[in-house]
Amino acid sequence: MGWDKLQAETGRLIAELYDDHRFAGFSAVWEDMLYDFSRTQMTEAARDALFARLETADFAAKRDAMFDGAKINVTEDRRVLHTALRLPEGAQLAVDGEDIAGQVLASRRACFAFAEEVRSGAYVAEAGAFTDVVNIGIGGSDLGPVLVAEALGHLADGPRMHFVSNVDGAALVRVFAQCDLTRTLFIIASKSFSTIETMETAKVALARMKEEVAEPARHFAALTTKPEKAAEQFGIPPERCFGFADWVGGRFSVWSPIGLPLMIGLGPERFGEFLAGAHDADTHFREAPMAENLPVLMACVGVWHRNACGYPSRVVVPYDQRLSTLPQYLQQLDMESNGKRVTLAGDDVATATSPVVWGSAGTNAQHAYFQMLHQTTTPQPVEFMVAAEPVAEGLDHLQDILISNCLAQSQALAFGRSEAEAKRLMLEEGMDEAKAAELAPHRTFPGNRPSTLLMYRELTPRTMGRIIALAEARCFTEGVFWGVNSFDQWGVELGKVLASGMLPHVQGQFSDEMVHEALSGPLAHLHGL
Repeated sequence: MGWDKLQAETGRLIAELYDDHRFAGFSAVWEDMLYDFSRTQMTEAARDALFARLETADFAAKRDAMFDGAKINVTEDRRVLHTALRLPEGAQLAVDGEDIAGQVLASRRACFAFAEEVRSGAYVAEAGAFTDVVNIGIGGSDLGPVLVAEALGHLADGPRMHFVSNVDGAALVRVFAQCDLTRTLFIIASKSFSTIETMETAKVALARMKEEVAEPARHFAALTTKPEKAAEQFGIPPERCFGFADWVGGRFSVWSPIGLPLMIGLGPERFGEFLAGAHDADTHFREAPMAENLPVLMACVGVWHRNACGYPSRVVVPYDQRLSTLPQYLQQLDMESNGKRVTLAGDDVATATSPVVWGSAGTNAQHAYFQMLHQTTTPQPVEFMVAAEPVAEGLDHLQDILISNCLAQSQALAFGRSEAEAKRLMLEEGMDEAKAAELAPHRTFPGNRPSTLLMYRELTPRTMGRIIALAEARCFTEGVFWGVNSFDQWGVELGKVLASGMLPHVQGQFSDEMVHEALSGPLAHLHGL
């Protein structure tokens, strides 16, 4: 079925589609996880057509190629093996004679050993055991660890975790104010050790540490493939440099040594559970049939909404404050992966690719933008998430309220409230006929606004690993639908190059002939302030 025929399947009302069999046919359960997409306008014909498109695109072979280590990132001639980073002990994976599994497991053991040394006090600062660990990184070297630290922070029993990413210095100043710097460990996360935002921020941290301690290098570790740079610039010895392969993409790197701050803060055992959950999801993605495969179903719904229904965005609303960073994490994962204009072959794509991804934690979201979601003329699909169990004992009643709100919002979006019903309710409350008729249009909810639900028992390290790995697999599958390379990011390069050339002008070496005319006005204003 072509895109035009798929689009012809749109226009149905959710209320018309919903019958006694709807939920069973448009949901799937894996372990404790439920993925429910019954409150969308997807039809059986559309679902089956999307499965057929994947088969035509040779999806299974492409999925296997990724897991097996083929160089599917063709524009950079690289493998895509983030899935190997969560292989369990004893696993085997060799590619072209290279022992991938052996390298991954050896690297993990080294990270775990250092994490235990910091946690136990075997590796200490001059003033004593480390009380704080500060990760300095940006993009994938920041968002993944931040997300997991916030999601699982209630389980942290090691040094406090802090994250510094933006080069404006605000987060670094906050760290200086909050931490006992004589007992603080800084981790510099930069594969190339040349990312300007990370390196300049790290240099400021080093300068401050030189004022605070006699051996500043003792307070630094590095996550990099360039240990010689770490030694030269920061005095970090090889045993505190933890590297990773070029096939570890930034937005897929939380499973790698980039997760070191989590290993220190949460402990290797919990981080291992996190990895195990991701490996569970990988196995499910490889083995489950399409109709039961959660990431495949998520991708089919995403493509249905983007390319058949024409929705320009998707709203991610986890009803769990611990997942408040998840929408931002998914922004990078999906929009950097699939926000592409050409196919793997370099041809223009035939249809729209990545939607805008946005959202925030419920129930706060209900008091922010849900007005728009319910009553705007341009509906946006919503992706709800909620745990069945509360974060701690004694909070069951609060979790019940949370779940009730989540399910009620999904119901309201799908089925709405007619003008006649709105008027009737006001009349029953004693309002006079004229006033009820006047207000009824304002209290009408059109409904027919799609949403999905991902429900799970509780947010454990294993569940968190599954959630992220399912999102990665969905992202890959959507990339197969669109025929794009989901693993490069050339779109971020031009601005970075221009920024390097712009810096001298910002620092005062300004002349009209040195910069594009469109920027001469703002630069002149900057230097006049």
